[in-house]
Amino acid sequence: MKTLLIMRHGKSDWGAEYASDLDRPLAKRGKRQSAEMGAACLKAGLVPDLIISSPAKRARATAKRFAKTAEYSGELLIHDTLYHEGVEGIVSGVLRQLEDEVEVVMLVGHNPTLEELAAYLTHESVSLPTATIAQVALRVEGWGAAREGCGKLVALLSPQAGE
Repeated sequence: MKTLLIMRHGKSDWGAEYASDLDRPLAKRGKRQSAEMGAACLKAGLVPDLIISSPAKRARATAKRFAKTAEYSGELLIHDTLYHEGVEGIVSGVLRQLEDEVEVVMLVGHNPTLEELAAYLTHESVSLPTATIAQVALRVEGWGAAREGCGKLVALLSPQAGE
């Protein structure tokens, strides 16, 4: 059994000046949400063994703030697939490539792809507002066996409402 934490990036700053969508930063609320979710996962005993983020600035910032408050001590990996590919690309290019020693993995990325990924793995409709995490238990021995319908949605963790 493997655990996948699927986290949508925190609220982004639409008012900021940026050269491309990849450069859009987190809003103040997104920064708070990201840290809040790290603290919540630490308290729940859901600190990942590995965090993989989209290369987008808002996703990387979400992952870094989450990692700090979750007391995550591992490496933060950046994977272009989480920005440029769909569900099949993420499953084949990211999940199935993971080392089997890794038990809990967090992906930080974007909608609608992350909602589609959760639905693909669990056959359940999943809504991921900003900074929300879907905790998915994958009924597989190794990551290479990740496939459609192999997961069960265990929980949805959301930041507190505000601002």
